[in-house]
Parts: sequence; structure tokens; C-alpha cells
Amino acid sequence: MPERPRVLFVDDEESIRLTLPPMLEAYGFSVASVGTVPEALRLISQENFDVLVADLNVGSPGDGFTVVSAMRRTQPNAVNFILTGYPAFETALEAIRRQVDDYLIKPTDIEPLVTSIRSKLVDRKPHHGIQPRRLPEIIETHQDWITEHWLAEVKQDEELSAIQLSDSERKRHIPPILHETLVFARGNEITPDQANAAALHGEMRRRQGYTVPLVVREAKLLLRVLAQCVQKNLLSIQVSNLIPDMALVWEIIQTELETSLRAFEEDPPKEVTSNSTSRTANLRPLKRRPKS
Repeated sequence: MPERPRVLFVDDEESIRLTLPPMLEAYGFSVASVGTVPEALRLISQENFDVLVADLNVGSPGDGFTVVSAMRRTQPNAVNFILTGYPAFETALEAIRRQVDDYLIKPTDIEPLVTSIRSKLVDRKPHHGIQPRRLPEIIETHQDWITEHWLAEVKQDEELSAIQLSDSERKRHIPPILHETLVFARGNEITPDQANAAALHGEMRRRQGYTVPLVVREAKLLLRVLAQCVQKNLLSIQVSNLIPDMALVWEIIQTELETSLRAFEEDPPKEVTSNSTSRTANLRPLKRRPKS
């Protein structure tokens, strides 16, 4: 990586051009800042850059992808970032097609941006496109992120946070539930003795003073965070299978919720043990997904 990597920053909002480039320079980058596509194309034809950071909606003629295409043609070793304040599925698809290195939502914090730029520069190599992965693999890779963001969402909910629990008590069963979900989503089988996480979660929530609506709300928050994970990693996901993969994962989470609620309402309460089979007796079997 050069001592001071050169960054071309393209954004038609003057306030952002006055704030973000100086912050990048404070982190050791040399930044040229412009506000239009023609200005960006002129600089790309005249000077060399290591990094392009372009707002998607930079204004006509062209847009951020126009600048990315020019940079790819003339300076193929540069790393390219698109910023947008209006995330959309179509935008992510276009970013994949144009082989953008990263796709960031505005407003973006400076430290994650700098970390991503430095990482891309260190690993810079001839661009062969992004190798997409199926959604279950993305979820598995980001299980810790999902768990912690789910916990943050729960703690911001007025009614859920009113139940006094430690962080470890709140999130104890989320990783096992995600694990069970991924086992089913990959078309593998799980025995009733192994499928304890959702039922244990329901039993524990009853003991902790939850109501059925609160258990349902926690599940909805998990689905919300999973959707955020999908949005955050759209460039890495195999788009051709994304919709059926999402539908399957959401269905499995719903089934896990039903299992939790059956255990929650079980009367009389059963002792929570790791080898109980009664709590999974009513676990509705899912059809195995054909492996591909």
C-alpha cells in the first residue's frame, strides 16, 4: 500500500465534501474531491488513484456507477466504493454487476469506511469479481453480529427491556436457534434430542416472566436483524438463490417460534434439561431442501 493512498471522492453535496475528505486525510489518505461526474471523469483521465469513493446519486449526466465504470476501464487496480442514502435491492444488484468493491449506506461512520478501504488496499489484486455465497453461509459467518444486533434491538424495546435480565440471559438461546435454522436450511436432518434450543428458549422465557406477545416480538426482532444482515451483505450473497433462501429461513424461524410457544404454554412446567425429548415431540418436520 502506498504511504498516502490517493482517494477520489465524488459527491454533489457540498457539506459532505467539506467534512468527509478532511477526515480521510486525517487518517493518512490524500484526497481529491469533486462534485460532478464530468469533473470525476476528467481527473480519472489525468491522474492516478488508489481508491474511488463515489455517491450513487451524484447527479446527471451519469451517476456513481458511471464513475466506477470509468475507473475500472482506466485504472483497474483501484478499489471502488459506492455510497448511497437510499439502499435498494436493485442498487445492490447493479453494484454486483459493475463489480464494486463495497457498497455503503449514508451516512457512514468514518472508522468503518477507513477500515474497509485499508482492508481492500491490502488485499488488492486483479479484480475477478465477487464470489457470492448462499444465504445460510452468510448467516453462519455473521452469527455474532446477528446476535449482538438482536440484543441491541431488544434492549431498545421498552417492554422487553423492562424485564430485568443480564445480556447473557437474554441472548443465551439465539446462537443455538440460529444453528438449528441453518441445519434445516441446508437440507440436513436434526433429531428431536438435538432440536432443543427453541423449546428451551420458550420454557426459559416463561420462567423469566415473559408473555406470549413478548416472545413473538423477540422473534420479529430476530427476523428484522436477519433482514439487516442480508442488506449489509448483498454484494456477497448469491442473488439467484436469495429469495427462496430467505423464504426458507423465515419459514424455519417461524417454526422455531411455534416450538418455543408450545414449550412456553406447556402445563405443568417441565424441568429444563439438555436431553429432554418431550419439548420437541411436537416439532413440525420440515421438508428437506434439495442440495445444490
